[in-house]
Amino acid sequence: MKQRITYIVKDPVQGYDPSNLKVTKTSLTVAALDGAKEHHITLGMHELPDELRELLTGSHELYVRWGSDRPYEATAPYASRISPGLHVFFSPLKNQDAPPLCDHIRAVFGDDVKCDGVETSFTTPPILSGRFSHSASRQFYSYVASLQPLVDRLVREVCPTSDDFGCKSLAQGLLTADYVDLDYNSISHALILKAFWSTSPDSAWDETHHLSSRDGALEVGVLSNEKPDEDEELKYSGVLTQVGKDKEPSPVLFSFPARHHPLPSSSTFFTSFPPPTGLHPTLKITLPTASSAASPPLPHCALHTYLTIPSTLFIDRYPLNDPLFLRSNSLKALHALSGATDLEAPDYLTPAWGSAALFEVDTADAAIKGSSSFSFTIPLHLRYLPPAGNASRGLRPVHVPDPVLFWACPAEEYGKFPSSPFDRVNLGYDGLFGPKTVFFHFTPAASADGAHTAKLVRRLDVPVLDLDRSWYVELGTVIAVLFGAALVGLPLVKVLIREFGHRWTRFRGQDEVKKEK
Repeated sequence: MKQRITYIVKDPVQGYDPSNLKVTKTSLTVAALDGAKEHHITLGMHELPDELRELLTGSHELYVRWGSDRPYEATAPYASRISPGLHVFFSPLKNQDAPPLCDHIRAVFGDDVKCDGVETSFTTPPILSGRFSHSASRQFYSYVASLQPLVDRLVREVCPTSDDFGCKSLAQGLLTADYVDLDYNSISHALILKAFWSTSPDSAWDETHHLSSRDGALEVGVLSNEKPDEDEELKYSGVLTQVGKDKEPSPVLFSFPARHHPLPSSSTFFTSFPPPTGLHPTLKITLPTASSAASPPLPHCALHTYLTIPSTLFIDRYPLNDPLFLRSNSLKALHALSGATDLEAPDYLTPAWGSAALFEVDTADAAIKGSSSFSFTIPLHLRYLPPAGNASRGLRPVHVPDPVLFWACPAEEYGKFPSSPFDRVNLGYDGLFGPKTVFFHFTPAASADGAHTAKLVRRLDVPVLDLDRSWYVELGTVIAVLFGAALVGLPLVKVLIREFGHRWTRFRGQDEVKKEK
């Protein structure tokens, strides 16, 4: 097992005193460090439980991404973002059946995850860049608010009894992480776990990292952001320690091109559903500062938003072919739409997880002088949902994760970005751009009107049939049917009676004539 722990000092001017690091042959202690942290663990196949190893060996590549629904401020080089919830990107082995991936997903992340099988629940994303190699062939999403089921399973099945390298404490720490990644591909034959914290759950980081007694390596770095020489690059200075090899931290200074960059803290956005939402809610994305939408970080950049939409909602692509309709919503184009796009199917007959969409935003209005804010809208449509009971008052909650908002900028000076240990791949939207694209990310923020619950997920309460009061509907339906039948049947009965009377009269008249003869 190999561990790499990286701290990014929050205040690069003040820096961090390396004397606060205590190094021994088997451990390193960090004290009073204010900043972000990433914990990177690489596990060999022989170190994994049999069930997990069997799943991975039946996969060509598997990438699991989980993002917290708590707002946080990203720090370079950990600037990439995803919508809150669970994202799974998967490619099966050629000419082989897919493993029971959904069974494992429900077992690890909760039984309420809507996943029945790879062929039915996963979708096939469009890959607009054929040259981009980091793009899985299947995609899945579910809003998972907590990693508690995963933590329980790690503590129970993965962590050793002796806990000699802090496995249990690390597993419990995942509950406060801002994002967690699991990466596997058939080339490396290794499982990589990455967890990121934008800040310490306490006031600062005070912890000790131990070298695992079973094998390997423990590397700890404390870095500060420096001003890069190029806009597409990141530059760092600090100290690096290989526990068990170094007696003291070694100074480092390095730079590298990165695909993902954070924008200044003032570049924020928030989302909302203006009332009344009805069956056709409109997602409104607002940038409080219009200048952030009018001033791209590099030339030739375009503002994009990537939506992850659960199956309870869908996007109608046909109106979005109209330039006037797009312009009225401050949109320039719908570049990609995949997943459950059937306009008629109700949610309970939609096996796929939902759909994903990439929009390019029209920022022409943001450049108008005097504009204090800029907003654009995306029309959505609700599917018919199953009825609800158990004191739900006839409402079903629908959770819609906040989208990802970013500038996509071409970086032509790079033939292809070199591999970086900090860059994340298979985020859903990165495969929709070429390998020379740089992303500058906005920060999702709380709603300005105070109605936000400090989460990056919107909740819609959708009216459905209330099973606790459905007898009103049943009784009303019976009465309406009987009343309608009466309206139709009574005139017919009157006609029949009148016709029968006429015939009876004629019959009696003919009978009396015969008697007289």
